[in-house]
Amino acid sequence: MVKNGEYVAIFNSIHRVMKAEKTLKELRLPILLIPAPRALAAECGLAIRYGAADRAAVEGALAKAGLAPEEIYVKQGDEYVKIVGEVSAPKGVDAV
Repeated sequence: MVKNGEYVAIFNSIHRVMKAEKTLKELRLPILLIPAPRALAAECGLAIRYGAADRAAVEGALAKAGLAPEEIYVKQGDEYVKIVGEVSAPKGVDAV
């Protein structure tokens, strides 16, 4: 279940989402691999969920690893809003 204000990263293949999960867990970032919400089209059926407080770290780490998601959404009420644009990477993480 995705809570209000949480982010969902959608990838275009099962291989990429699994590699992204491994990369983020190695960095001890608080993420969770979840079934992609039905409201979102996800080719691989899985997504990565993370909180707003961890957004810059998660997205920066994915960019650095060359694993940028195909799409990112934030849950607002009963809807998922697509995020457009990039987040600056946290200190010590190079953005791509």
